[in-house]
Amino acid sequence: MKLATFESAGRQRVGAVLDDLETFVDLAAVANEPGFASMQALIEGGEQSLARARQCVTQGPRSALVKRRDVTLLSPVPVPIQIRDFLVCEKLFRQARAANLRVRSQSAPDPEAAYRTGIESGICDPPPVWFEQPIYFKANRFTVIGTDIDIEWPRYSKLFDYELEMGMFIGRTGRDIRREDARSYIFGYTVFNDMSARDSMMKEMPVGLGPAKGKDFDTGNVIGPWIVTADEIPDPYALEMSVRINGEFRSRGTLAEMHHKFEDMIAHVSECETLYAGEFFGSGTIGDGSGQEHGKYLEPNDLIEMEIEKIGVLRNRVVRPT
Repeated sequence: MKLATFESAGRQRVGAVLDDLETFVDLAAVANEPGFASMQALIEGGEQSLARARQCVTQGPRSALVKRRDVTLLSPVPVPIQIRDFLVCEKLFRQARAANLRVRSQSAPDPEAAYRTGIESGICDPPPVWFEQPIYFKANRFTVIGTDIDIEWPRYSKLFDYELEMGMFIGRTGRDIRREDARSYIFGYTVFNDMSARDSMMKEMPVGLGPAKGKDFDTGNVIGPWIVTADEIPDPYALEMSVRINGEFRSRGTLAEMHHKFEDMIAHVSECETLYAGEFFGSGTIGDGSGQEHGKYLEPNDLIEMEIEKIGVLRNRVVRPT
């Protein structure tokens, strides 16, 4: 199933997305049950809530149908109970480090020599711990928006950037989850754009703590357009992912390059820590999935379109607030 959260007449509703991707079944309008009160409630309801949602799709009256053009799509979970974002693609790691080095080298007397020296020093190589365990940070769960909502450019940043990721929602609560059991804890997948104020990040990260204002600003976590349940996607690592800016193709790839998979993330995070249904994991940006890697940053009014096969398109425009 594809499951969406939308706003209609000032109220948040949970809907099943039909095959035309333009029609939703308002689940609570079919069956006013606790499991349809919100997407978080549906996730916590597990297989029982999903089974009832499938019944609503096949048995619901036409009066429960809602057209996408008549509602506002929100993030599938408007305020996730937790967001963890990972860095697990080696190509991205190396290219991003090289891009940062290129920027910092510009202030040297001989920028090209400074850049070469940095590369030769191994500054772009992941440290040993990166290969040993999934590395992540916790993002601001209150700055989440959905598709077709404007992304506000933070006024303190001059280098604003997108990051193409797949998002995953945890489907049930657990602790000390074995890797071989981890797939059964995945509720579903979505598209995730992890926006970044690159100049702020470059200034903050050498301290060894963060990211801070490089990531923390309103509208900085973009999730959507909906969740596709895990049973619809047997191999998330094979799905083609792409980015277009103003209709111009920028990059394409898959999660096959992940050094640590979602199963590794679940096993690692849940060690001695309870992982709760509804938590959100970002896959980490795929190689070539950001503008930073190639020195192509965003401009005001740019339209970002991120697409993942079998999931859909996450579309947002970048605007400078007045």
